[in-house]
Amino acid sequence: MTEYFLLDVFTDRAFAGNPLAVFPHAEGLESSTMQAIANELNLSETVFVGQSTGQHRYPIRIFTPTAELPFAGHPAVGTAHLLVELGMAERGCPLILEAGVGPLVVEFDRALARLITAEPVSILASTLTQASAAELLGLAVHQVLSEPVLASCGLPYHLIELDSLEALEKARPSPSAWGRCVSPSGQDQIYLYVAGDETDESQSVRARMFSTEGGVREDPATGSAAAALAGHLAQNKGISRWRWQIEQGIEMGRPSRIHAEAERTEDGLSIRIAGEAVIVGTGSLQLPS
Repeated sequence: MTEYFLLDVFTDRAFAGNPLAVFPHAEGLESSTMQAIANELNLSETVFVGQSTGQHRYPIRIFTPTAELPFAGHPAVGTAHLLVELGMAERGCPLILEAGVGPLVVEFDRALARLITAEPVSILASTLTQASAAELLGLAVHQVLSEPVLASCGLPYHLIELDSLEALEKARPSPSAWGRCVSPSGQDQIYLYVAGDETDESQSVRARMFSTEGGVREDPATGSAAAALAGHLAQNKGISRWRWQIEQGIEMGRPSRIHAEAERTEDGLSIRIAGEAVIVGTGSLQLPS
């Protein structure tokens, strides 16, 4: 029997945020078995934690139902919270999660687990234009505020800024337009966002993420997309620090909150993503012998 835990991530209450399955003792499992388990559970991501390679250091592998990912935010944040709850890590010490993209450093700040992205942000031209993004989403061209970009901190997203919450709520990606406008890029993830009020502490953002996983689907909380967005928003700024409170999943009935931060120093730009998580269940799988 192989034990796993179910968590809701980027939330402080059950049945909100983004669901996640974590197998904390996955050493010895074959890659094909991990993929089969992720397909069986059919969550957006499932994490497999390997044997510790050092103090507060664990290899992790992240799978969707159909593929392995080098990096994803909600799996890393959720896994960090779980390892602390199980006594496999300590809240007062940094935790290293060895992901496909490289080592992810996670630190704990009260109820938050905060990870530092392993890769710097990369900003490229998107295959989408303002006009094709509007067509894709069923919106008017003026509701798309600028030319979309393709941004990544390990997993790329087409970032599309919209002019209002009304446009964000109305957006409905067309599968046929997706095939013409998004799929040719080889990167089948889009992140829609609306910038909101700004305070001395942070700026509010509302977002939605869509990808293709057995058809166009929506994700309630996407840490890797939030990291890419933070990098994009800080790209042309000077030496300073910026924070964003990103609300996602509202339209799905699974409200989520992602804390994003970008800091530029003389050494470059660093990006951090933070969030809460709650354990909502446990289970075990009987694996074929």
